[in-house]
Amino acid sequence: MKKLVLIDSHAIIYRAYHALPPMNTPKGEPVNAVYGFASILIRIIRELKPDYIAAAYDLPGPTFRQVVYERYKAHRPETPDELSSQFGKARELLETFGILVFQKESYEADDIIGTIIKEVEKKKDVETVIVTGDMDALQLVKPGVRVYSMKKGVSETVTYDEAAVKERYGLEPSQLVDFKGLKGDPSDNIAGVKGIGEKTATELLKNFKSIEGVYKALKKTPQRFSATLAEKLRAGEEDAKMSRELARIKNDVSIDFNLDEAKFKGSLARPEVLQVFNKFGFTSLIKRLGASPEKGSVPVKKGVQASLLNLPTAETNTETKLDAKFTLSPFLLKEVEEPLTPILRKMEKRGILLDLVFLEKLSKRIGQKIGKLEKDIFELAGEEFNINSTRELSRILFDKLKISTEGLRRTEKGGVISTGASELEKLKDQHEIIHGILQYRELAKLRNTYIDSLPKLVDAKDGRIHTTYDQFGAATGRLSSSNPNLQNIPIMSEEGREIRKAFVSQDGYELASFDYSQIELRVAAHLADDKKMIEAFRKGEDIHSLTASEVYNIPLDKVTPDLRRAAKTLNFGVLYGMGSQAFSESTGMSRSEAKKFIDGYFHYFAGVKHYIEETKKFARENGYVQTLYGRIRQIPEINSASWRIKREAERMAVNMPIQGTATGDIVKMAMVKVDKWIQENKLEDKVKMLLQVHDELVFEIEKSFVKKAALIIKNLMEGSARLKVPIVVEVKAGKNWGEQTPLVIASELNERGNL
Repeated sequence: MKKLVLIDSHAIIYRAYHALPPMNTPKGEPVNAVYGFASILIRIIRELKPDYIAAAYDLPGPTFRQVVYERYKAHRPETPDELSSQFGKARELLETFGILVFQKESYEADDIIGTIIKEVEKKKDVETVIVTGDMDALQLVKPGVRVYSMKKGVSETVTYDEAAVKERYGLEPSQLVDFKGLKGDPSDNIAGVKGIGEKTATELLKNFKSIEGVYKALKKTPQRFSATLAEKLRAGEEDAKMSRELARIKNDVSIDFNLDEAKFKGSLARPEVLQVFNKFGFTSLIKRLGASPEKGSVPVKKGVQASLLNLPTAETNTETKLDAKFTLSPFLLKEVEEPLTPILRKMEKRGILLDLVFLEKLSKRIGQKIGKLEKDIFELAGEEFNINSTRELSRILFDKLKISTEGLRRTEKGGVISTGASELEKLKDQHEIIHGILQYRELAKLRNTYIDSLPKLVDAKDGRIHTTYDQFGAATGRLSSSNPNLQNIPIMSEEGREIRKAFVSQDGYELASFDYSQIELRVAAHLADDKKMIEAFRKGEDIHSLTASEVYNIPLDKVTPDLRRAAKTLNFGVLYGMGSQAFSESTGMSRSEAKKFIDGYFHYFAGVKHYIEETKKFARENGYVQTLYGRIRQIPEINSASWRIKREAERMAVNMPIQGTATGDIVKMAMVKVDKWIQENKLEDKVKMLLQVHDELVFEIEKSFVKKAALIIKNLMEGSARLKVPIVVEVKAGKNWGEQTPLVIASELNERGNL
C-alpha cells in the first residue's frame, strides 16, 4: 500500500502556538508556531514516510457554516496578533518542503481533507493518514483512513483507526456526527440537544444507531424513553439535526486534486529548506536535518534566550516556557511565574461548584424571552425567517424593509453587507426590528455559549467545573482559561450577571470575591506620572466624575450620569487606543464633539498624553515594550509599512505595559502572596483559591472565617505592589458569585496611604 499524508495546517499551527514558548527571528518576528509546525513536519515525514503529501489551509472570512448559523464559533476570541503573523510563514514552509497546499473560500481545512479522501478512495492501493490536532477528523476514520493526532500540546501523538475510535467513544466513527448532534460541542458553539450530555448521547446511539433512529423510536415506541428524556428530545429535534450538519465534514468541495502531483520528493535537507530555516533562525532544526546553520541565524531578540532553540524536538514543558520568557526579568521568573504554576494546578483540581438546577430554570426563562423576541421580530419583518442566517437577515433588512446600508462594511467573502453586531448598532435608530435582533442575539449567545454549555463541562464525580489556566495565554501576561473560558463570562447585562449566580459555594462556606478597583487606571497614573490623576486617586476622588468636570469645565456636582459615563468610556478607552470615531459610536456624541472631548482630556491629563507618545517612540526604536516589572512583549510590526498594521501595533504598545502590569504582574504577585499565607498557616481546608478572572480573585472560605480571612487577603493584595497611588481591593461575599454583599473592612495598608 502507498501512503498519502494529509495535514490539517491550521489545527497544528494553533496547537504549536499554544504549546511552545515565545520565539523570535533575528529580526524580532514571532515564530514559535512556525517552529513547532516545522518540527512536526520533520517528524511526520520521518515517521510516516509518505509517498504522497498535501496540506489543507483555512482562508480568512466566514465559512458556509457561519452563513447558515451565525453563532458557529462566534464565541471564540480573536486570533492573537503574534499568531496571525505566522500563518504566512507556515505556508512558506509547506511550499519550501514541496508540499501542495489546498484551500477553498467558505470551507474549512477539514472539508478539504474530507473531499480529498473521497477522491482517493477510488484508488485501492493507497491508505490515508490525517495529521491534525482536531478530534473532528475522527468521523473520517474508516478502512484505509486513520488519524495521527497530537495530544498534550505537541509532545505526544496518538493514532486512531476504527478500533481506537470505538474504544475511546464506544461508537463507530460514522456515528460521531450524530453524537455531536445530540451532545453539541461547546468549543465550536454547536448547541446539540439541551440537557443531553456525553453519556446519554452515547447510549442513545448505541441503541438506535443515528439521530433518525432515535426520533423514529421516540415516535413509534415512546415507552422506551423516560418522560424527561423524551421531552428534551422533542424540544431539541431541530437543534439536533442542525448541530449534526454543522459538525459534518463536507466531502464535495470543488478543488482540483491530482494524486500524482502530490508525490513527495523524499528529501528534507533541500537547499530551499535550509535557507528558510536559517532565515527564521531555526538552528536546532537545521542540526536535526544534519546540516550546519549559517552564522548569525540564531534568533536572539530582547528577552528570548538563544539556547531555547536547541530543543531536540518540538516538545516543551512549563519550565522551558518560563528561562525562555523571563531571561531579561529574573524577579518575575523566580518570584512570580515559577511559584504560580503549582498554584494554578491546585485551582484547576479544586474547581468550583455549579448549581445545575438554577441553570436549567435560567435556560427556560431565557428561552421564553428568546421566543417572545423571535415572535416580535417575525411580526416586524412580516414573515418568518432564519434570524441566525446572515443572508436571510440581510434580505429582510435591506431588500424587504429597505433599511439604508450607508456606512456599513461588507464581508471579505463576496462583498455581502455585514450584519455583525457592530454594524447593526449603527442602525438601531432606523428601525424597531434592529433592537429586537440585537437582544435576540445576545440572549441566544448567552444560552448557547454558557447556560446550556456549562452543565456539559461539570465533573460528574464532584459536581464542579474544572477550568484550565494558561500562564502564557495572553501576550500581556495575564492568565487565560479554557473549558470553560471564565474570562469571557459577561457581567454587563442583567442576564449575563445571572450566570454568575450558578457558581456557588459548598455547604458551610461562602464565595468571597476580591476585586482590584480601577487597577489599570491606577497603573496608568503611575507609569505616566500624571500629577492630576495621581492627586485624584490619593484623595479618593471619583476619577470619572473628575474627568468630566475638568474636560467640560463644570463643577463636580453638575456632572450628569451621561457625562460621567462618557468620561469613564474615555478613561479606559485611551488605554486601548480609542479614537474620536470609536468614542463617538460608544457615547452617541457627534464626531466633532467626541474629538473636542478627547482634546480636552489630553489637555488636562498631559502626563497620559506624554506617556502614550513616549511609549510609541520607545517601541519604534527598540521593537518591544515592557511592564513595570520587566515583562516583555515584542512588537516588530510597529515599523510596518502598512498603516493599518502600524496603528494596531501602536495600540498594543500603549496598552501592554498598563494591562500587563495590572492584570499580569500585580494580580499574579498577589496570588503568590496569598497562597504563601494559606500554606504557612495551614489553612487549605478553610481558605481555597478557586478562580482568577481579569482583576478579580474568587475564594471559597469557611463561613466563620470569612471576615478574618478577608481582612488579611485584602491587605496582602493591596500590598502586592507599591505604586504612586493607593491600590484598593473591594471585597464581597455570599453563597454564590452573582449575589454577594460588600464587606466593609478597615485596611491597615490604606490607612497608611499605601504609598
